[in-house]
Amino acid sequence: MAIESLTLYGTSACHLCELADELLADLQQRGAEFSLTKVDIAEDDALMEQYGIVIPVVRRSNGSELGWPFNADDVMRWLRS
Repeated sequence: MAIESLTLYGTSACHLCELADELLADLQQRGAEFSLTKVDIAEDDALMEQYGIVIPVVRRSNGSELGWPFNADDVMRWLRS
């Protein structure tokens, strides 16, 4: 099975985005197998329009998205779905 590719959409000045990043890093340290790319939406007008008021958002390579609030259990259930 291929490792899941996740994208975390957020901004550098977003406390909730920092929490989401820490949660995902912790899951990886505990053995969850996924790669993570972080995208700062402030650098892209289209992403600001799409995610500006809902960040942080994690997106799978299949297009499925998980929006905040979420915890470790939520992420793992989402990845298994």
